[in-house]
Amino acid sequence: MEAFSHIIFANHRSSSLLLGLFLLIASALSLANADKTHYHDFVIQATPVKRLCKTHNAITVNGMFPGPTLEVNNGDTLVVSVVNKAQYNVTIHWHGIRQMRTGWADGPEFVTQCPIRPGGKYTYRFTIQGQEGTLWWHAHSSWLRATVYGALIIHPKEGSSYPFTKPNRENPIILGEWWNANPIDVMREAARTGGAPNVSDAYTINGQPGDLYNCSSQDTVIVPIDSGNTNLLRIINAAMHQPLFFTVANHKLTVVGADASYLKPFTTTVLMLGPGQTIDVLISGNQPSARYYMAARAYQSAQNVPFDNTTTIAILEYRSAPCAAKNCSSSRPIMPPLPAYNDTATVTAFSNSFRSRNKVSVPTDIDENLFFAVGLGLNSCPPNFNKSSQCQGPNGTRFTASMNNVSFQVPSNFSLLQAYQLGVPGVFTTDFPASPPVKFDYTGNVSRSLWQPVKGTKVYKLKYGSRVQLVIQGTSIFTSENHPIHLHGYDFYIIAQGFGNFNPQNDTSKFNLVDPPLRNTVAVPVNGWAVIRFVADNPGVWLLHCHLDVHTSWGLAMAFLVENGVGKLQSIEPPPEDLPPC
Repeated sequence: MEAFSHIIFANHRSSSLLLGLFLLIASALSLANADKTHYHDFVIQATPVKRLCKTHNAITVNGMFPGPTLEVNNGDTLVVSVVNKAQYNVTIHWHGIRQMRTGWADGPEFVTQCPIRPGGKYTYRFTIQGQEGTLWWHAHSSWLRATVYGALIIHPKEGSSYPFTKPNRENPIILGEWWNANPIDVMREAARTGGAPNVSDAYTINGQPGDLYNCSSQDTVIVPIDSGNTNLLRIINAAMHQPLFFTVANHKLTVVGADASYLKPFTTTVLMLGPGQTIDVLISGNQPSARYYMAARAYQSAQNVPFDNTTTIAILEYRSAPCAAKNCSSSRPIMPPLPAYNDTATVTAFSNSFRSRNKVSVPTDIDENLFFAVGLGLNSCPPNFNKSSQCQGPNGTRFTASMNNVSFQVPSNFSLLQAYQLGVPGVFTTDFPASPPVKFDYTGNVSRSLWQPVKGTKVYKLKYGSRVQLVIQGTSIFTSENHPIHLHGYDFYIIAQGFGNFNPQNDTSKFNLVDPPLRNTVAVPVNGWAVIRFVADNPGVWLLHCHLDVHTSWGLAMAFLVENGVGKLQSIEPPPEDLPPC
């Protein structure tokens, strides 16, 4: 009996050890697949940056231009502590992140927070939910975005994979603009004169102008590729004011994603990205081993408007190329053809190719049917202004812009979200019009009486869960233009686009309710319209604005106030304790 009990005890101990080992392995596997929290420190500071033969004190993050690339997985949490050691107020916007219930981390100045003052700090905390692909982060205060930006890459969850063959290498490609001046001074001068700002002096790829500009060849960006391999290019248009064409000599680009959503793959030789947009493409090393230029230059849809007509380049370099890793100055890379600056036909064909990868659930039974007319305008010179120095727009006017004839005025002493949460009166009104106060021929000859909008800080209220259809109609007031319209806090389906005035009787037949693309920024065609749909399932105050920063400065913006739903999970979180004071 004693021997038998020893056997039982030994077996029990062996089982316990096996059980413990199993639990340990299961726990390790669980931790390996668990969502992670990533901690980063951003120090906003002035840093000497040399471009185009000149050195400027540019505002940077951690002394880097562009700023650091952040890499996470779907489901992870980001905690970014921002310390402002610059001379300007600053905020950081995480462009395209849904910010579910965490509107306090969205970042637009005086919309969801007051700015981080010089010497101040704020920690942004948010979780990525159901998004994969390429997004980016940038300053959302004044014109600091000109140099304060970087890539935000969202990989699939641990254990998951891309819906396409895994690439051999991934490369962020960030397109930007560079001024031989302080961008804040450029903005302030335009605000003072009422005229258009000076155009940029160069475009950049990953912060470098490239071979075609003075004093730039030595630092031209090189993107390596191996013969037979595939690279994933994560392309971001961080330019301030310019939609850009992008192409690679002798190579085709397979588009697989945009704005952190997967797409039905399609192949093209040229891309067009509006400011704020991102596109993921696969490029194969299937050409002779050599060096090929990647190039980007303006798509300029507005007629008779000055723009930077230069071209930025980087080099796609096969690592087996004869002069790879050596001084290749004697071997000029192959230059690609680029579309004409005003090639709207190419832009249209490209944008019409976008489809979601699978059938999607598009909101139907619409609760809110909205129609926003967007575009520029001209204000008469105020009586107390000096016409020669402060009214340098066309014919002695000052440039303005509007949605539904309201030129958005950002508050200066309280953020919209704080005012809403705390019930502070007098900061905003909730009477933003659901349609233009006056209907007119939006893309025809517009009466001069409609050129001057009304200033206001107006928001449009949406009930939690409401299904929204928004027609965004471009106008030809002063000039028609391709407007990249970005909605904070949401992705939306682009169900149709077209030219001329939107006609609900005829144009609803063009709606794609099966597999429209999911985006956060829509390039509204020049002299045309776009229709988007989304469900208002994220409570808070969310900015809708043109991502041409000068247009936002002039008032081409509004905000949605999405009310809380029922219970904690349908309500915005309480404001964090370190939210910057107003």
